[in-house]
Amino acid sequence: MERIVAKHFQKVDPVLYKLMQRVGAIETIKPRAPNAYFQSICREIIGQQLNGKVARIIFDRFTRLFPNQKVTPEYLLKIPDAKIRKIGPSWSKVSFVKDLAKNVVEGTLNLKKLKDMDDEQVITELTKVKGIGPWTAQMFLIFTLGRQDVFSKGDLGLRKAVTNLYGKKEIESITEKWSPYRTHASRVLWKSLENE
Repeated sequence: MERIVAKHFQKVDPVLYKLMQRVGAIETIKPRAPNAYFQSICREIIGQQLNGKVARIIFDRFTRLFPNQKVTPEYLLKIPDAKIRKIGPSWSKVSFVKDLAKNVVEGTLNLKKLKDMDDEQVITELTKVKGIGPWTAQMFLIFTLGRQDVFSKGDLGLRKAVTNLYGKKEIESITEKWSPYRTHASRVLWKSLENE
């Protein structure tokens, strides 16, 4: 797979290809099982607008609120809001994860169906839930469903990395040619920021 992806970028975008050589190998994301979807979406909500390290610390505390650290919508609805707020997420994020749990428990959102939907359908379905915007849905597509062709224009890190590499050019025209491997490009760009 790596070789096919590398060849694609060598052909369509030598600038990004050079960056790929510099940042080194990117491990493949394996799609998660549907029983992990709820926990994954909670992680993405909690991580909104936070740097990766802070998000991981808060999410780790969040999982410890659950028996055996198994995050379920049913148990989440039993945890007092103030107890969740105390471990770090904002009040709005507390309400967002609670709303997500309510939607899943009531059957308004069927998480198991997401794996069979295309990317746009997944985004449409998830963004019906309060507090889930396109960015959160796109992170779910990348890190939970393991989709190959996702680029989040709203991600500040990606915007910064693209500007570092190409200057102030139109992101759309740059990223279009990366298809069908925009996820790989995104991960290379994120990794390039770690190395700054």
